[in-house]
Amino acid sequence: MSLPPRICSCGRVVPHDQICECRRPVTRERNRRHDARRPSARARGYNHEWRKARLEYLAMHPHCPECTKSGITRLATVVDHIIPHRGDRNLFWHRANWQPLCAPCHNSIKQRQERNP
Repeated sequence: MSLPPRICSCGRVVPHDQICECRRPVTRERNRRHDARRPSARARGYNHEWRKARLEYLAMHPHCPECTKSGITRLATVVDHIIPHRGDRNLFWHRANWQPLCAPCHNSIKQRQERNP
């Protein structure tokens, strides 16, 4: 069941899961400002050592568990931190805090969970 459309502040009717055309430039600018302040991936710990550990982990855990719940078999391409590490090196490297996900699940399901705890 999908959610009903909503009315944007500009008065347009917009499907529930979409951003109104009038809000897209504002959203893009906000995202640009956020990215400008955000440290690089390397500065956040995603370096050569991480890439090597990631490949080893994905070799041992090749399938996305979120897709498996839906009866789909899809290869995982992302090692996700179950609890966001927020710069905590111990939590970053704690393998019990890792889970394999495919990119679509990581970019939708996981991000939605982190936004709405």
